[in-house]
Amino acid sequence: MRRRVAEGNLSWQFPAGKVEPGEAWEDAAVRETKEETDLDVSVAWVLGERRHPATGRLVSYAACDVVAGSARAAAPAEIAEVAWVTLAQLPGYIPDGIFEPVQRYLDAVIGLPPCGQN
Repeated sequence: MRRRVAEGNLSWQFPAGKVEPGEAWEDAAVRETKEETDLDVSVAWVLGERRHPATGRLVSYAACDVVAGSARAAAPAEIAEVAWVTLAQLPGYIPDGIFEPVQRYLDAVIGLPPCGQN
């Protein structure tokens, strides 16, 4: 999704947000995804955590399964647009690279050829 206000080179990013007091970060990931994209998701894999090099914020990463909904910019004051992109297109949206554990997950899951193809 593309935020209305970029943080340096960071304009496009995965759904993200702050953890509310008393909230587990996994629950925050589910809530923020719903608020920003109108997708109902469930956390499938915990991918890792780091201090983001561009923002300095502590960021936890999870892979989520879509349970219901259609992606859209559900918070128009904050989110300009939402896009589904291929793995090959991703560097054009996130030019500074993706956190290594997230990239490995995407390569393993999205980078697989369709069943029956090599």
